[in-house]
Amino acid sequence: MALRGSEFSEDFRSQLDLLMRLRRDVRQFRSTPVDETVLTRCLDAIRLAPSVGLSEPWRILRINSETARAAALKNFEAANADALAGYSGENAKIYSQLKLTGMQDAPVQLAIYCDDSTTKGRGLGAGTMPEMRRYSVVTAITLFWLSLRAEGLGLGWVSILDPEQLNRDLNVPDDWQLIGYFCLGHPEETSETPELEQKGWETRQDNLKIEHR
Repeated sequence: MALRGSEFSEDFRSQLDLLMRLRRDVRQFRSTPVDETVLTRCLDAIRLAPSVGLSEPWRILRINSETARAAALKNFEAANADALAGYSGENAKIYSQLKLTGMQDAPVQLAIYCDDSTTKGRGLGAGTMPEMRRYSVVTAITLFWLSLRAEGLGLGWVSILDPEQLNRDLNVPDDWQLIGYFCLGHPEETSETPELEQKGWETRQDNLKIEHR
């Protein structure tokens, strides 16, 4: 039976808006373990994501071993030191005070890749824009992120990494492209305001700017 979007109530739309507002990039986690049934339910949301040509190019690694986690953390620390060196003055001061990863605390850690060589989808829609496969993975991550938040869990996206080093440490195929390293668990707090805004790093635009051509 076909479902019609108009059947959603105003209350549903209000709750959806709240869910999106409370989707934060989480870097501080409680030590409470993540229920595996809940995690599986959230991961299943990835299968609902659109993908170019129905290629479903996402590849997910769960990082459990102490060796792999230590290598990922070392990778972050080196990249973060390099990033800090690129700032000066007040920017360097604020940057040094930011907590930019939850890798030390997060009970669940994932590395999510795009398989650029997948034959699934037979290349439809990716001939002129092969990056569409990677965009598809990002879309899947967004659905996963919202699903986690609906379950009271938080996700942190670690982008301060050397992807090539991480690929070597995790021994992934050469044609896999790292999309992100993710930390997830129960957040210490919930806020509608991004942490970077709270810390004075940047402010969010009040209105979406749209240009007409």
